[in-house]
Amino acid sequence: MDPGEDAETAALRELDEEIGLTLDSGDVLGRLDDYPTRSGFVISPVVLWAGVTPALTPQPGEVESVHEVPLADLDIPGSPRFVTIPESDAPVIQLPLLDTLIHAPTAAVLYQFREVAMHGRDTRVAHYEQPLFAWR
Repeated sequence: MDPGEDAETAALRELDEEIGLTLDSGDVLGRLDDYPTRSGFVISPVVLWAGVTPALTPQPGEVESVHEVPLADLDIPGSPRFVTIPESDAPVIQLPLLDTLIHAPTAAVLYQFREVAMHGRDTRVAHYEQPLFAWR
């Protein structure tokens, strides 16, 4: 967030800067829980409505790739997966998605979105661990 910005304003600005998607405060549906990362940042997820198939223009210096994920793919059997690592007492969360495993923090945010938006379940995720490669 830039000085003076709240999470919603920052999310709207970043969407425009990174993928060319211009939305406004009326498109904000809500927020998920902040997720503190092992790299020292805090992710503040903002949920927005952008229509059915918005036009996106990813900025090469900001975004490596963009993926469209059907909501049903967030709710497949066996998802999420939880694994243990000797370095932490907390479970590492993984989502099998897009023919790979998505790890926390992204997996934690997507899991919370699924639980709240698709199932109406009050679910917390900040306690889920990230894999060792994210501990930088």
